[in-house]
This record gives sequence, structure tokens and C-alpha cells, in this order.
Amino acid sequence: MMSDSQQFLSDSFLWIEGGAALIALYYFKRLKEQHWRYFIYYLIIIFICEVIGKWGGQYINFSKTKYYNYIIIPFQFIFFYWLYGAKSFNNKTLFWTITALYIVSFIFSALYFKERRIIFSFNYTFGCLILMVLVVMEYYKQITSSDIINFNKNRMFYINLGVTLFYIGTLPFLTFYSLLRVYTQIWNIYFDYFLISNIVMYVLFSISFIWGKQNS
Repeated sequence: MMSDSQQFLSDSFLWIEGGAALIALYYFKRLKEQHWRYFIYYLIIIFICEVIGKWGGQYINFSKTKYYNYIIIPFQFIFFYWLYGAKSFNNKTLFWTITALYIVSFIFSALYFKERRIIFSFNYTFGCLILMVLVVMEYYKQITSSDIINFNKNRMFYINLGVTLFYIGTLPFLTFYSLLRVYTQIWNIYFDYFLISNIVMYVLFSISFIWGKQNS
């Protein structure tokens, strides 16, 4: 049962996510010839998926656990693998390799782990660890770049920061969810962070379009 403040954050997140999709759509004409148009598609699709996840159960009977574990979360991870591996690092082999490893993790999850909670599974943890490696590589790339002085105009800087705060920051919470659930106070603090960091991530995604170079 969420507290009033947690419910407010949960409800606010959906609208902020939708706002990020609208802001991204505003820049579509400027970016339609670049690979960033796919990031715009991503934000729109994720918003629609979240709306379905929140209210779709009122009209269609489906398992939210399977919906998130086998559709939403894999789509998010694979997209970011593509954005980092194939585009930021310009290494398609890296993208296909880590994507294959992530898909294989579902087999291990099905054979050796029992999924009891939404987005609480081995494949999520493994997928997030892969993403963490990509995040570190991206930070290294930005730090060693000759254009580091203009980091505030680098769209990937804001995306990488958002991914760090949410996916990497909440990894322990989602990995050890059942263990933390016993300690109510700690769990609530981490759940608050989960909600807030999710909101901040999409705010940073919005900023990446507003402040990022439109020709990068």
C-alpha cells in the first residue's frame, strides 16, 4: 500500500513521462533524418505502454508481471543497448552480442529463478548490469572527449545521467526486493528514490532535446 506522497509521485510520473514524449515530438522535424528520431519513437511507445499498464487492466485481463517482464523491460533494455552500442560507440557487434546475452538470461531465469514480483527477476538484474557497463563506458568516452568542455550540449550526457540515476541507482532495490521488503523503513526510502529517480530520468530526457545539439 503506497502512502499519499508515493501515490502522488506515481501519478505524476506518468504525466511527466507523457510530457517528455510531447517535448521530443516537438523536435521531430529537426531530428527526423538522424538516429535520434528513434529515441522520440521510444519515448512515445513507452508512454503508451505505461498507460496500458496503469489502466489497461480495466478493459483487458492480462498479467502485469508478464507484461513488464517480457515486453516493457526487454524493449527498454534492448533500445538502450542499441543507443549505446550501435550508435554512441558505433559498434554493432557490441550491440548484437550484449542483446544476445540478455536474451539468453531469460532461459536461466526460467530454469533457475522463480519470478514472484513485477520486474523482479534474474534477467532484469543481468540486463541492468550490462547497462551499467555501457553507462561507465559512456562516461569514459565523454570524459576523454576533446569536446568535454561542451558536455552540456551533449545529448548523451543527459540520457546517461538519467539512466544512471534510475536503472543503476535502483538496481539493488529491485535485485534484493524481497529481502528489503521485510525492513519497511528502508524499503519505503528506496521506493521513494525509485519513484523520484524515474521522474528525474524523464525530465533529463526532455532536457536532452532542449539543450542538446540538434545536429548531433
